[in-house]
Amino acid sequence: MLSRKNPPTIYDVARSAGVSISTVSRVLNNPERVNESTRLHVLATIDELGFIPKAEARARALRSSGRVGVITPFFTAPSFVQRLRGVASVLTESNYELVIFTVDTLDRLQHYLDTIPLTHNLDGLILISVRVDEKTAGRIIQHKLETVLIEYPLNVFSSVEIDDEEGGKMAARYLLGKGHSNFAFVGETNFPKYGINPISSRLKGFQQVLSESNVAFSDAHIWETPYHVDATRFVALERLKTAKMPLAIFSATDLQAIGVIKAVRQLGLRIPEDVSILGFDDLDIADYMELSTVRQPLDESGRVAAELLFSRMLDSNRPIQHIRLPLSLIERGTT
Repeated sequence: MLSRKNPPTIYDVARSAGVSISTVSRVLNNPERVNESTRLHVLATIDELGFIPKAEARARALRSSGRVGVITPFFTAPSFVQRLRGVASVLTESNYELVIFTVDTLDRLQHYLDTIPLTHNLDGLILISVRVDEKTAGRIIQHKLETVLIEYPLNVFSSVEIDDEEGGKMAARYLLGKGHSNFAFVGETNFPKYGINPISSRLKGFQQVLSESNVAFSDAHIWETPYHVDATRFVALERLKTAKMPLAIFSATDLQAIGVIKAVRQLGLRIPEDVSILGFDDLDIADYMELSTVRQPLDESGRVAAELLFSRMLDSNRPIQHIRLPLSLIERGTT
């Protein structure tokens, strides 16, 4: 550590790390242009010196309200919008701004997690459906940035959890209870590495109950479709043309269930007599579409996460909490 009264500068970081000033700047602003070993070495030096980028420090000094950041993938996805709505409902009651960091690559996520804590420009951070390794968690804790996770629990942070596997089990039990014996699953199981994969967990629970009930369900019954209404509709159109009826479809998301509904109607099939459709999420639009679904409390998960965050921001000695929100089955017109 430097023995100086003035805060460390970018020049100090460059000198201690043995790199150029431009390299330090790239680590902070364009990390994809720096090789991994150099990036980690510079970040370690930043941590050691307690360096805060000047522009960020000045911005923090000038602002009069607090700031809470949210890092999230799939920002425009309806389920994420509803979670953010829950976060915002808590922030609007206080003098805090909401800052959203959208993730579209693993490198982008890591850049945010590496640099956001050291700037000290946020009072709290909420991570939605992204992975955090132990080293990154340690950096966040070292810089005293209170953090709450949604859907990805770690012992060192408070979290809000959803039991996606149990949700899949609920879906299977419900459809079996309706007398169905012929099933299909619609969803996208190949998720980007920076995000968690709740869809695979829902499928796992669904398959387990069907297996325990001695119901045939092979890979051919899994319809892989992108998280998009029209792309799902296209896949469903092709699969439904040769599918045995009646058919019960569990869609891993409401958005994709809507794509299935459009395909069924396009083929002139009846809902639920020919094709029964169950979604997952209970988006705002699910009620309008008369979609039966496994409801996860999206707005509530955001609200609870924000409340957990504020409780630790006000008193860092408060215990870390892990809250699992319950799922429920909402029966409407598609089953």
